[in-house]
Amino acid sequence: MGGQIQTDTAESGLRVLNRDVIKYIAMFTMLLNHMGHVFLTRGTPLYEILEDIGFFTAPVMCYFMVEGYVYTRSKARYGLRLFLFAVLSQIPFQLAFGQRGFNMIYTLFCCFLILVVMERVGSSLIQACCVMCLILATVNGDWPIVAPLLTFLLCRNVGDRKKQAMSFFVVYLLFAVLNIQNYMFGQQGDWTWYAVTHAALSGLGILAAAVVVLVFYNGERAQKGQRFSKWFFYLFYPAHLLVLYLLKISLHNISVK
Repeated sequence: MGGQIQTDTAESGLRVLNRDVIKYIAMFTMLLNHMGHVFLTRGTPLYEILEDIGFFTAPVMCYFMVEGYVYTRSKARYGLRLFLFAVLSQIPFQLAFGQRGFNMIYTLFCCFLILVVMERVGSSLIQACCVMCLILATVNGDWPIVAPLLTFLLCRNVGDRKKQAMSFFVVYLLFAVLNIQNYMFGQQGDWTWYAVTHAALSGLGILAAAVVVLVFYNGERAQKGQRFSKWFFYLFYPAHLLVLYLLKISLHNISVK
């Protein structure tokens, strides 16, 4: 996969956040995003704010997946965990959001397979074909196209912080372009600027993720509670989706009485 993850902490006094702290922040922003989707009306100001805040999460998880793939003791167990939790999370995902697509851990599993391909497939042509197929496999998943592309770019640029920063920026631009259509709303006159502005703002979470992991991340894990954090990050996803669904049903039952 080329290069080594930069973990130097002495070069900048800004590197004050460890991996687990950043992941907990990412879990919180994801929770805000999902609360907006479950309880609020699409298009309202608060909905938009919570949704955009949540776009911080997926890029962070892609970054740490690339890092984790380099350092994990057993890549087979790593992949198996992702697959099992993707399956476990699918029903809570569908209940919470009422949609047929695949959940975010499914997308992360595809990202993991991209890393496997990049490491083990020697032929550039076959590797490119496999990566493209895996990117397309996320079309019906959460964070389609964008997350696997970011994973691919970050892997290609491991060890080069400037190129990784550019990887985040390229994906931000793609994300904004893909979201322009979501903000057209049948606007008249200056609808183009309206859509472009909203799409550009929607991707700020991606840029925030880039700043956090490239500027503030110190390359370390928390000294305590590593085992707890490891499983918390896996279990939190299906668990919080199920809780949000149950709250939604409870609030609905209360409102109709």
